[in-house]
Amino acid sequence: MTTQDLRLESGLADLAGLIARFTEGTEGARTTAVRDLTLYRASAPSALHHGLHNPAVGVIAQGRKRVMLGDEVYIYDRAQFLAASVDLPVCGQIIEATPEKPYLSMKIDIAPREIAALLLEIGDNPLPSDKSPISDRGLFVSRLDADLVDALVRMLRLLDTPEDIPALEPGVRREILYRMLKSEQGHRLRKIANSAAHATRIAKVIDWLRNNFKQPLRIEELAAQASMSPSSFHEHFRAVTAMSPLQFQKQLRLHEARQLLMSEALDAATAGHRVGYESPSQFSRECSRLFGAPPATDRKRLAPQREVI
Repeated sequence: MTTQDLRLESGLADLAGLIARFTEGTEGARTTAVRDLTLYRASAPSALHHGLHNPAVGVIAQGRKRVMLGDEVYIYDRAQFLAASVDLPVCGQIIEATPEKPYLSMKIDIAPREIAALLLEIGDNPLPSDKSPISDRGLFVSRLDADLVDALVRMLRLLDTPEDIPALEPGVRREILYRMLKSEQGHRLRKIANSAAHATRIAKVIDWLRNNFKQPLRIEELAAQASMSPSSFHEHFRAVTAMSPLQFQKQLRLHEARQLLMSEALDAATAGHRVGYESPSQFSRECSRLFGAPPATDRKRLAPQREVI
């Protein structure tokens, strides 16, 4: 093994040890005192969990996970990180975890403005070029390296000294973002900070859809928001999200209805109507297609929502 490989293995071992210690005695997600940092532990493989995710990066220190975006499947483990650069409806499943060797991971939420501010400081010179044939996709997996893992370990160690977090966390966080930008897929993160990039214009439409998913879908109006023709908008929307605008809106509606069924104890027809469905039977069919069961059955079996990245 090379020196870099040894550093990476040592860093991942430290990362796993820290997450295990900070999540000891718990299962599932645990928020922390560090801004936008969530830790996760699971002692067994999980069922498929659906959720809407904002831009974030997920790192597995131990175990393995499957994440799905539309019909695409991403499998990652301790050798990689997974990042979402825009808001996306995804589903995830832990596929490798035991009580003796639990699944251990961390998630850091990121904001486009952070990427933009960092790029203004460093420019593009030290960053890799765009060589990916699907570089607009809003979800991607990239290899971890020793420098990035070292920065992640230092962020976790701040939890041992909470008084140091205000002074030291911003610098560590900045380094983590910088290391991600330097990764083999870093050009995808750069695009969310570039106001002229197709991915950024699609991200603005996605944000509008999340806040207006009950409204009828009018492609011409969405395309105008993105300053694109309808045909170009369709092409670039699918490039970012791996689904059509109609499929995206449908998943937003179904996820919101699912939350309503759980949080407000509504009947299926009322929940469907609140998110824009006129037909209860259509709502039930589409719930079954996405979640694998009609609304009433799904509510009974549904565990608390968990992180899917």
